[in-house]
Amino acid sequence: MERGSAEYARLEEQRLRMAYWQRWGPYVSERQWGTVREDYSATGEAWEYLPHDHARSRAYRWGEDGIFGFSDTHQRLCFALALWNERDPILKERFFGLTGPQGNHGEDVKEYYFYLDGTPTHSYMKALYKYPWGAFPYEELVAENARRTKNDPEYELLDTGIFADNEYADVYVTYAKTAPEDLAIEIEAINRGTTSRRLHVLPTLWFRNTWSWAAGNPRPSLAARGTKSILADHPDLGRRRLYCEGDCELLFTENETNLERLFGQPNRAQFVKDGIDAYVVKGRHDAVNPAAFGTKAAARYILELPPGGSATIRLRLTDLLDEAVPFGPAFAATLESRAREADEFYAGVNPYALTDERRRLQRRAFAGMLWSKQYYFYVVRDWLRGDPLQPPPPPERLEGRNSAWRHLFSEDVFSMPDNWEYPWFAAWDLAFHVVTFALIDPEFAKKQLLLLTREWHMHPNGQIPAYEWAFGDVNPPVQAWAALRIYQIEEKMTGRRDPVFLERVFQKLLMNFTWWVNRRDVDGNNVFQGGFLGLDNIGVFDRNAQLPEGGTLDQSDATSWMGVYSLDLLTIAVELAKYNDSYEDIASKFFEHFLYIADAMNSIGPNAFGLWDEEDGFYYDVLRLPNGDHFPLRVRSAVGLIPLLAVATLEPSSLASLPDFRRRIEWFIDNRPELRANVAAIRTPGVDGRRMLSIIWPEKLRRILHRMLDENEFLSPHGIRSLSKVYEREPYELRVGETEYRIAYEPAESRSGVFGGNSNWRGPVWFPLNYLLIEALQHFHYYLGDDFLVEFPTGSGNLLTLWEISTELSHRLIDIFDRDRQGMRPVYGGTDIFQHDPHWRDHLLFFEYFHGDNGAGLGASHQTGWTGIVAKLLQQCGEYCGQGKNPLAEPDSESAFVPDTATT
Repeated sequence: MERGSAEYARLEEQRLRMAYWQRWGPYVSERQWGTVREDYSATGEAWEYLPHDHARSRAYRWGEDGIFGFSDTHQRLCFALALWNERDPILKERFFGLTGPQGNHGEDVKEYYFYLDGTPTHSYMKALYKYPWGAFPYEELVAENARRTKNDPEYELLDTGIFADNEYADVYVTYAKTAPEDLAIEIEAINRGTTSRRLHVLPTLWFRNTWSWAAGNPRPSLAARGTKSILADHPDLGRRRLYCEGDCELLFTENETNLERLFGQPNRAQFVKDGIDAYVVKGRHDAVNPAAFGTKAAARYILELPPGGSATIRLRLTDLLDEAVPFGPAFAATLESRAREADEFYAGVNPYALTDERRRLQRRAFAGMLWSKQYYFYVVRDWLRGDPLQPPPPPERLEGRNSAWRHLFSEDVFSMPDNWEYPWFAAWDLAFHVVTFALIDPEFAKKQLLLLTREWHMHPNGQIPAYEWAFGDVNPPVQAWAALRIYQIEEKMTGRRDPVFLERVFQKLLMNFTWWVNRRDVDGNNVFQGGFLGLDNIGVFDRNAQLPEGGTLDQSDATSWMGVYSLDLLTIAVELAKYNDSYEDIASKFFEHFLYIADAMNSIGPNAFGLWDEEDGFYYDVLRLPNGDHFPLRVRSAVGLIPLLAVATLEPSSLASLPDFRRRIEWFIDNRPELRANVAAIRTPGVDGRRMLSIIWPEKLRRILHRMLDENEFLSPHGIRSLSKVYEREPYELRVGETEYRIAYEPAESRSGVFGGNSNWRGPVWFPLNYLLIEALQHFHYYLGDDFLVEFPTGSGNLLTLWEISTELSHRLIDIFDRDRQGMRPVYGGTDIFQHDPHWRDHLLFFEYFHGDNGAGLGASHQTGWTGIVAKLLQQCGEYCGQGKNPLAEPDSESAFVPDTATT
């Protein structure tokens, strides 16, 4: 990271609390409607309780949404874009999409927008929305997708033909900060069509409604100051002024619910939330306040755009209340400087040899993650009980969703998986987000993990909240892994170590580990029954529901995740022992935990609980029935690949510097031979005398990789599939009692509706697991070295080291976004406009998962959160792949265990 860059200097000012550069940012969600927070129904049907049709008329309780919105960190004052093309039935104030029940493959945003650029302090942010000139086909999208079945593809906005003949406008929004409280805003509209068009652009300013829920909450105010500025006055935030350049009409209303439109009841306020919509679209002059004040306001610009023509609007939101020349030369200079400084910053982040295409890909991945930071407000106790000034919620909710999480009080800026499809934090998604964030803003990355483990989020019993729809669900315990990577990456990027952060998060993760052991190892045999774990649709049945015949499921992935967790906590403890030798004791404890878990995974015999299948050379879940019968579920899926992730190597020098820890290790090796037998290479030195801890030893590693690297099974041209391709022609079938279960490989969206949502995969490539598999192969290579060769692909006769295989897999993932020799990007499949049109082809979307055969993007279209980890792959490839180096040969720090492979 270039320490001399202006953006790095701003990050340092933020870190040292010299300036609050991140007070204003893109913290407004793309969708607040249809969320659990806004659902006050008896049945918990959030999609139906507050649908898109209500959103323009209903004051939200817990947050706000808008197009490319900005707000302060507590979302008191919000700014966003609104548009009207004189054909739509409503103002375009937020992005439209299908609800979960409406979509034939689950919820799905039906708009085209792109996050183009951004810097960590949000001093420069840029985005693009493609707004059709024709009437937006809301009803057509709903009706056609309702007609389609799960065997059909989704019906997209492009399929309606609305973009034919380039009949749309490109609308660019750029933010640039002159100072922490001084925001320059530029909106540029370009007519891509061949006909002159008129576009109404309405930059909108409003206060989140905080006054309607309890008596005594003060009401802030917006008021016109002349004809070209709006004064915002808030009791906590203070005063701000929005300056508007050029001819515009200032419109004012209140951020209050339109009870009359929605419920046929008298309105409590004369002017309501959709008043500006009614004025502009329906011509109702009585819908806005002629006295020019309220809590929601817009500056209405009417632009005449000839074919290919453009127009630019400039605004300034600032704490400078009496600027005589708000749009002087300094305004343009700010925009230009921040764009140039963004270039300088990212050149310093990744100074290695990358193609221009890949450098742009990495930067777009960072931009998507920065735009997906969102203010998240959810106080479960208040949500369950209702607000004093509102009707009480139905009594059913007191025992319903999230009722066991009454302690949760969340009000902060979080990194979201996707601002439209997943506009809430998700615990295990977040772990991947922060690893990428650590490259550009390690302070934010650390804060995210610490927030998740604070007492107002973590349950008193130690469980980490999963996600809004069900905080009590169980996700893979990857937070310790993420903490380690942040610690190592920060040192790599800035030269600083932060053991205080590591110790703070470690103490909380000890509680979470105990929760796992007590709640998910119900029989005390070190084989875990995790439940959902993110791998929801590659199993024979829903592992989070009642299992067949009342059985229990010993999970290969849950048990392996606990092995990973043990090794990560062990590694942290060894690192902290450098500063406090009492951590040697804790390291020994996690060494012992790992031994028991590895032993349980690999044990064989009539009374053993082992999950290894010697005949198939693979790990499987085992179903145990109440009558004592048990049998493996021989489905070759990612569930059986997770054991690869439980690997760490130990340096001889580290052992020498930790004498107590070394003695305890030697004691276990000498006195517990039955455990030693099932832990890989614990005594045998590897390259340079290193020791390895792993569930899998080299013989098993070869057998698993034989399947994983087989193009007829897991290996696709674009990464590792989540389910073996062998089940495409011969589906796996299982009969338990009177019920028959079946699973088949499906490279795209699943045709099964068992699990719901667009996470319904049965085979596609999934970035988080691929990234962890690449990292695991690098760890194995660090121990086994260049003499350990494996066929890649299986059956090819081509022998590669594990490092070379990890490089090949990295490139296959990155190539999803790269143009091939024909100039086509796999991510966009057969979508012609994205492949060839000059106004579309350079804009990238980071999908939730990818087609298992051709790499096309599937699921949530803006899942930059975990797919954005491609930026991390690009970082290590830039530094090492070009030179063919082993990334583990130059560790980031003097850690006892191999540091983050991708940080070097």
